[in-house]
Amino acid sequence: MTSQSHQNVKMVTADPSAIGLFGLAIVTLVASSQKLGITSGLGYVIPWAIFLGAFAQLFACIQDAKHNNTFGMTAFGAYAFFWFGMASSWFIKLGVFGPELASGLDVKQLGFVFLGYLIFTLFMTIGAMETNKVLFTIFVLIDFLFIGLILDSFGVGNGAFHSLAAYSELAIAIVSFYGCGAAVLNTHFGRVFLPVGAPFRIFKK
Repeated sequence: MTSQSHQNVKMVTADPSAIGLFGLAIVTLVASSQKLGITSGLGYVIPWAIFLGAFAQLFACIQDAKHNNTFGMTAFGAYAFFWFGMASSWFIKLGVFGPELASGLDVKQLGFVFLGYLIFTLFMTIGAMETNKVLFTIFVLIDFLFIGLILDSFGVGNGAFHSLAAYSELAIAIVSFYGCGAAVLNTHFGRVFLPVGAPFRIFKK
């Protein structure tokens, strides 16, 4: 007769939110500079959309899945694929995939994409209320970004909503840089070096 013993091994991995927020910060900073007219063209926006906006957030998504963090996994994953989609759309606009695709663009189709992402971001904003106030602020700003993008795509506001999207995107970059810094330094120092604000504790006991 033999006896068997079972041992559970816990794999400890680092919090991926810092790299995810850094990717978000960089891509929104670059993209907002183009929307605000500080820079022009899309050629130098696309690489950062792919490698920071998409791949960095996708990496954070996969790591959050290992942490059993459904909220973080879903958020980083959804926005990673958003930037993959935007980069591909810009490639089409620039004629990379041929003149036929480039000549048949209807920006209202992007408007419906933005609408879908607004719906997604609204319920994620509710979820963010139980994380911390920095993340909640980022999600609120993303809501305003998509509102601006939707209405601008449908030609509403005579350019006013383009400006709303641009300034919202710039604000996302600034707050995301802060969130990235807080995630790194608070962990590194083992104390609250940069406060992120307690959750609202409305929905969770």
